[in-house]
Amino acid sequence: MALLEIKNLHVALDDGTEIVKGVDLSVDRNQMHAIMGPNGSGKSTLAYALMG
Repeated sequence: MALLEIKNLHVALDDGTEIVKGVDLSVDRNQMHAIMGPNGSGKSTLAYALMG
């Protein structure tokens, strides 16, 4: 069983511009993942979406 599971996550701005498009992620116990990418790729937006 996954400790954290995300299926088909989408995040958009008020004007409809999609920032995060269809992210799937499953993290099991005792696993560690790094979210990496260039500036503007949505890393912080993903973190904000996960925190609510």
